[in-house]
Amino acid sequence: MTKGKADKFKRTRLVSALCAVTAGLVFLFVYYGSSVGTQVHRGTSTLRRIGSSYLGGDEDDDLGNKQDDSPFRFGQEDKENFLPKSYPVCDDRHSDLIPCLDRHLIYQMRLKLDLNLMEHYERHCPQPERRFNCLIPPPPGYKVPVKWPRSRDEVWKANVPHTHLADEKADQRWMVVKGEKIVFPGGGTHFHYGADKYIISLANMLSFPNNILNNQGKIRTVLDIGCGVASFGAYLLSSDIIAMSVAPNDVHQNQIQFALERGIPAYLGVLGTKRLPYPSRSFELAHCSRCRIDWLQRDGLLLLELDRLLRPGGYFAYSSPEAYAQDEEDLRIWREMSALVERMCWKIASKQNQTVIWVKPLTNDCYMEREPGTQPPLCRSDDDPDATYGVPMEACITPYSDQVHRAGGSGLVPWPARSTAPPPRLGDLGYSNDYFEKDTELWQDRVKSYWDILSPKIKPNTLRNVMDMKANLGSFAAALKDKDVWVMNVVPEDGPNTLKVVYDRGLIGSIHNWCEAYSTYPRTYDLLHAWSVFSDIERKGCSPEDLLLEMDRILRPTGFIIVRDKRPVVEYIKKYLSALHWDVIATVDGESNSEQDEDEVVFVIRKKMWLTNDSLKDST
Repeated sequence: MTKGKADKFKRTRLVSALCAVTAGLVFLFVYYGSSVGTQVHRGTSTLRRIGSSYLGGDEDDDLGNKQDDSPFRFGQEDKENFLPKSYPVCDDRHSDLIPCLDRHLIYQMRLKLDLNLMEHYERHCPQPERRFNCLIPPPPGYKVPVKWPRSRDEVWKANVPHTHLADEKADQRWMVVKGEKIVFPGGGTHFHYGADKYIISLANMLSFPNNILNNQGKIRTVLDIGCGVASFGAYLLSSDIIAMSVAPNDVHQNQIQFALERGIPAYLGVLGTKRLPYPSRSFELAHCSRCRIDWLQRDGLLLLELDRLLRPGGYFAYSSPEAYAQDEEDLRIWREMSALVERMCWKIASKQNQTVIWVKPLTNDCYMEREPGTQPPLCRSDDDPDATYGVPMEACITPYSDQVHRAGGSGLVPWPARSTAPPPRLGDLGYSNDYFEKDTELWQDRVKSYWDILSPKIKPNTLRNVMDMKANLGSFAAALKDKDVWVMNVVPEDGPNTLKVVYDRGLIGSIHNWCEAYSTYPRTYDLLHAWSVFSDIERKGCSPEDLLLEMDRILRPTGFIIVRDKRPVVEYIKKYLSALHWDVIATVDGESNSEQDEDEVVFVIRKKMWLTNDSLKDST
C-alpha cells in the first residue's frame, strides 16, 4: 500500500509538471505567436539577421547586433554576410498587415492609449526586434487588379476578401457582391442616389458655373474625412479634382483598402491627437458626410485641425443630422457648433436640405476684430503650422502670414496651369522661380525616359496608383499629369518641407519617415519611384533591408519599382532580387542632361506574381 501510494504520488507530480509546462508553452505561443512564430513558419531556411528586422534564426549569432551598432554603408557590407536565397512567407493572417497600425502589436506592447481620443487608430510602429522579415502573401485566389477606369466601379472579391461592409451598408449602396466581383454603385450614407448627383448639388449650392465643383479650376485639392470606400473622391476625378480620402483602420477596417484597389487616392489616418501629415493651407475644400466625428470635443480641437488645413477662402461641406434634424440633441450640437465656427470666423456659404457649407476667411481681419479672450485663441507666433509628423494638434487658430493676409488669398492660378506655375510658397523654402522651372523641365525629361523603358513591358492602363517616395517639389508627379494615373507624393519628415509646394501645384501627398512602414495596406501601389531614398536612410543609419521588405509589402504583384540612386545602392538591391521575387527590367547609367545625374543609376524592377499554397509559386 505504501509503495502504491508513492507511485500514485509520483504520477500526480509528473502530470502536474507536464500540465505546468504545457500551460507555459501555450502562454508563450499566445503571447509571442502573432509577433514571431507565425511570421516565419513557412517557406524557407533559417535567415541570419542582416538589417534590423529579423525575428528568428540562430540565437548564438551576434552579427545583427554588431551591424546595428554602426550605421550601414552601401558598398562596405561584409562580403562574408549571408544573403537569403529566399524570404519566409508571413502567415496568411498577415495578408493585410499594416505594421504601424497593427492592433496585435498594440495589445502585445500594452500601450496605454485613450480610446475616446482615438489614439489606438494612430501610428504606433514596432521596435526593430518586433519587425517582420517575411513576405506578405496575397490572399488565396488573388488576381491582377481590374484596370482603371473600370476599377472605379468593380474589383475582384478575391483581392479584398472582406464583404461585411456590403451587408452592413446595403441600404446605403456602398458596395454589392456580384459573383467574383464587388461592385460600387456610388452610394454613401448621405448620398443614396449617387456621389455624382451629390457633387452636382454641392456645386449648385455654391452657384459654381455649370454646376461643376472645380469652379473653373479654382478648387483642385479636397480632403474627405471619414470617406468610406471613397466614392465621393472617385466621382470628383472626372471634374479634375483630386481628393485625399482619409479614414482610420477601424471597425470598417478595409474601406481604405477598397478605395486603393479601386484606383482612388486614399490614406489611412484619423483625427485623434496628432496632426494629419499635410501642411497648412493644403486643401480648397474639406468634406464630411456623416463621418460620426464629435467636432465639439476638446475645445473644438478637430475642427481647428481642419481650419489649419484649409486654404484662405476654403470650404467645409458638412452633411449630417446636426445640419438639419430637429430633435433636441441635434439642435443642441448645431447651436454649439455654429457658435464655435463663428468664433473661428467661418461664415455659412450655403445651407440646404441635409448639408451646410462654411467658408473660411480670406484675411486675418476677422481674427483681429475678435474680443480679447475669445476662444479658441490664435496660435503662438512660434508655432509652425506646417510641422506635422507626430506633432500634437493645437486648439488654436492658425493666422495667415502677412504676405497671405495682404494678398487676400493663396494667390494660386487655376488648375491645370497650377501644376507648372511657380507657387507662392516656393520662396518660403529659399527656391527661385528659375530653379523651379528647371526642376520641372528636368523631371519631364526623366519621366519620358522612364516611360520609354516601361512602355514595352506594360499594357494600356496597367499603372494607376503611383508613389513618389521622395517627391521634392513634385515635378515627377507634374510630369505625369496627362497620364491616367495619380501620384502620392511623399516628403521626408526631416528635410525641407516641400510638401506645401506640392499641394500648391494641385497635387497631393504626405509627410513620412522611410525608417518606418507607410500607412497603407499591402498591394496598393502599381509603381514606386525611389529617388535617393536608400541613400537617405543610409545617412540615418536605418536598415535598407527593412525598406526593401516595406516596398515589397505595398507594391502590387506585377508592379514596378524605379530606383534612381548611387551604383552601390543598385548593387546592394541586386543581391536581394531572387529572395524578393523581383525581376530586372533595365539598368541605365546616369543621363548626361544634368551634372547630378552622372553618379546616378536608374534601376527598373518588376515584382513577380506569386501565390502561396503551403509553398511559394512564381508566375509571370
